[in-house]
Amino acid sequence: MYEKQPWLKYLDGSPASLDYPDLSVYGMFEKNCRECPDADALIFFGVKTPRPLLHEKILRMSRKFAQIGIKKGDTVIVCLPNAPQAVVSFYALNRLGAIPAPIHPLSAAPEIESYAKLVSAKTAITLDGFFPRFAEIQNAAGFERIIVCSLKPEMGLLTKIGFSLGTGRRIKKVPYSEAVLNWAELESGQTPSGEEPTELERPDPIAADEMALILFSGGSTALPKAIMLSNRNCNALAMQMNALGGPALHGDKMLSILPVFHGFGLAVGIHSMLIHSGTCILVPKFRADTLAALIKKHRPQFMAGVPTLYDALAADKKFGKIPLASFKGLFCGGDSLSPEIKKRFDAVLQKGGSKIMLREGYGLTESVTACAIVPRSEYRERSFGVPCPDNWLKVVKPGTEEECQAMEDGEICVSGPTVMLGYYNDPGATAEVLKKHKDSRLWLHTEDIGCMDADGFFYFKQRSKRIIKTSGIAVYPSHIEDVLNKHPAVRMACAIGVPHESRGEDPKAYIMLKEGYKGTEELKQDIIENCKNHLMPYSRPRSIEFIDEMPMTRVGKVSFRELEEIERGKTAGFSNAQS
Repeated sequence: MYEKQPWLKYLDGSPASLDYPDLSVYGMFEKNCRECPDADALIFFGVKTPRPLLHEKILRMSRKFAQIGIKKGDTVIVCLPNAPQAVVSFYALNRLGAIPAPIHPLSAAPEIESYAKLVSAKTAITLDGFFPRFAEIQNAAGFERIIVCSLKPEMGLLTKIGFSLGTGRRIKKVPYSEAVLNWAELESGQTPSGEEPTELERPDPIAADEMALILFSGGSTALPKAIMLSNRNCNALAMQMNALGGPALHGDKMLSILPVFHGFGLAVGIHSMLIHSGTCILVPKFRADTLAALIKKHRPQFMAGVPTLYDALAADKKFGKIPLASFKGLFCGGDSLSPEIKKRFDAVLQKGGSKIMLREGYGLTESVTACAIVPRSEYRERSFGVPCPDNWLKVVKPGTEEECQAMEDGEICVSGPTVMLGYYNDPGATAEVLKKHKDSRLWLHTEDIGCMDADGFFYFKQRSKRIIKTSGIAVYPSHIEDVLNKHPAVRMACAIGVPHESRGEDPKAYIMLKEGYKGTEELKQDIIENCKNHLMPYSRPRSIEFIDEMPMTRVGKVSFRELEEIERGKTAGFSNAQS
């Protein structure tokens, strides 16, 4: 079925194939700087950075990185929020041929050490507020140098004063030395021209198919894997999303709130805009009221987020009162978007004067992120849409290459220009998921369960490893959650399996209620009664527990593993749980 590419007629007029230049990530940005020098590149706490100034900073820092000993092929741990230094680091390291490996800013010291050892990183770039965690493991991790940034120099005067009186007062002074370097001093210092390596004199010394980025898998996996992505991978995703998403025009603005350690946040939230004459409004921390104020002030055209972000915005009273007509594209990824959250958010959009809808996408870090998206022209409930240009998706019977029939569940496989190079220093794990099929294409086996309809629309059903086995029958938690989320009292639900001595496991539901509802026994019974109309007896929740706040992973997904740990008694206490 996939060979016929039935989805091509739903690409909203975008071409089925794009022309990807043989350029590096930096090369794509530099090309756009030459073509559109007058467009602002960044907005951070109200301070605008024009394209020429950002390019100048990138050139300076790439030379400085080379001067202090970072060279082509070196991996650099980058632990920064969405801030100008994160953007500069990404492009400056790429120009040098070094490989940024972004990690979550809240990573604990042992996690930082494990990441560094996994990719043999000798350099780290981080924020002054995060430095104590790096100092704790600097020797154990093998860091030869740590470059420390501060957000304060990037802020406007009033914001800077407020920061100094608040968060800034709690940041300890950094003991700079030969092994702990000050970003601001590097950025402002002179760079002797004779010390710049000759390869940096070439316009674009890095090949398109060379490694450009390492992202770490996380969220639902037990141990992180280091995912190697090429320049072409990153550029292809940015170009695909621009073709299907808007497209971005000169001066359009993206509310860049998805974090830079996330492929969608980096490649779509930042790179796609900076290579298409757009402006990134950098948001280092999510708060619904802050986001509402930024939208009201800057009137952005684009935003990408996770389902929990849109759920929080739909529930926020301030967000519900601001004009939203400026938006041309709103995208949701990272986790399945329930129809209920989409309906609530689309209603808020309509109230704010917008004529668009929230569009879900599907992807995984092994393909940078998004490889399919819901078309502008058509929405089908629970579908994550159709493949992006040059991407092929198909559904096969697990463990085989045999393609499933229309609407038959199987494993989703992806092929195209965004598929990773492989896992760092792990050829065995790479071979398990990257396989050449009889059609001679290289396919990424996602281990996700889904199906495709006759028109080429794809549907995500379940992470294959997340299954509840009750009396030997496989039950998909997402199916239970879909039913629970339709109840008028339910804001968000998560289903997990709990041990049972004879059945193996029983489904249990954790439920976060909408405002105005109380977690009574009567409500529990009403929700369970509603499940009887939609679920087979073996897949109905045997118990329900109400919860004030759903635990989240660092990328904004519901942390079902944390709930499983609570059930096993491995997490002491859970103050938000209600009896």
